[in-house]
Amino acid sequence: MIQKKVCMLGAFAVGKTSLVQKFVRSVFSEKYHTTLGVKVDQKSITVAGQDLSLMIWDIHGEDEFQKVRASYLRGASGCLLVVDGTRGTTLNTAVSLGQLTEEMVGKVPRVLVINKSDLRQDWEIDKEALTKLTSQGWTVLESSAKTGEGVQEAFTVLAGQLLSR
Repeated sequence: MIQKKVCMLGAFAVGKTSLVQKFVRSVFSEKYHTTLGVKVDQKSITVAGQDLSLMIWDIHGEDEFQKVRASYLRGASGCLLVVDGTRGTTLNTAVSLGQLTEEMVGKVPRVLVINKSDLRQDWEIDKEALTKLTSQGWTVLESSAKTGEGVQEAFTVLAGQLLSR
C-alpha cells in the first residue's frame, strides 16, 4: 500500500480539524478544538483501483502570533489548504501557506478547500480571486465539515493528484 503525507494548512479556526474528523471518523462537533502543534491521523482509501494510506497532519492554524513550522511540512506529498468562507482574509493566509509549502518541499499537489458551505449566505470570499487561482492551476473545492458536503471529495481529489505524480 502506498503511504502519503498530507498537510492540513490554513488560518486559525477555518475548520481543518473538523474536516479531518469528518473524513476519518464521520463525526462533527460544534465544540471548537484548538490544535496545538500537530495532530496526525491516518485513513486508507482506494482511488482509481489503487489503495492509498493517507497520513494526515492537522497543523495548528496560522495567525499573527503563530506561524507554521517548516519542519511540519518536511516530507509532505500534498496539502489541503483550508479557507473559512465566512472570513475572506483566510483566503490570503491559505495562498501564502501554499507558497510557503512550495518553497519548503517543492511543487506538490494541493487542493484549496473553501469550508463552511452550510453558511454560504455569510461568505466573504472574493470570487475574482478564486477565478484567478483556478486560472493559475489551483484546484478549488467547497466543503462543509458540518454537513459533510465535499469532504470526501476534497481528500479523494487530492489523493488522485498524489497518485498521478
